Amino acid sequence: MEVIRMIHDENVAEVGEERLTEQKLTEEKWQAIINNDASYDNRFFYAVKSTGIFCRPSCKSRPPKKENVRVFPNAEQALAEQFRPCKRCKPNGLRLPDDDWVDQISQYIDSNYGETLTLETLADMCHGSPYHLHRTFKRIKGITPVEYVQHTRMAKAKECLSRSDQPVADIAMAVGIPNASYFITLFKKRTGRTPAEYRQWIRNQSIAEVLQDGSKSKND
Repeated sequence: MEVIRMIHDENVAEVGEERLTEQKLTEEKWQAIINNDASYDNRFFYAVKSTGIFCRPSCKSRPPKKENVRVFPNAEQALAEQFRPCKRCKPNGLRLPDDDWVDQISQYIDSNYGETLTLETLADMCHGSPYHLHRTFKRIKGITPVEYVQHTRMAKAKECLSRSDQPVADIAMAVGIPNASYFITLFKKRTGRTPAEYRQWIRNQSIAEVLQDGSKSKND
């Protein structure tokens, strides 16, 4: 009897654990999300993988892509899965600190720099107003969201130019700037070199380092 009870207790624990973890996104829950149905608030919470944010069903933010949605029975579980509360609907009942919100925005830019990222787009994805986002981001980071986007894109472009022979136009497209001429102009403004000049400069630096290492080896 003791063995049977132990097995039963283990099964109950597993069921209990399952109830506390992610739930299935049913059509009913999906309709509640896209219709901002407040009657479902506190019955479940939904998180969006692309933004790292979780919300109440009634949240007025733009509906997410269905394939990016995860559903949890409570706010605590969403937090345990590293999702952050929406600044707009406050799913855990607390105001999201500005530092955390700016981190949220920065992480979204870092992961989606290849997409179209306007101030309005960022505000929509990160659940705030464009004006408040611009002001808060600049106060905490010291630069505007648009400047951070450009900085991130230029850093990624440098990596591509240093490590590959991809055409400049392809690199421009990959970092979210489909206009190659504008990309070249912006890159030179930021670095003092055109993309082609930067690539050649990096190669010359590498050759110089190899020659220097060879010279040291001979002297040793």
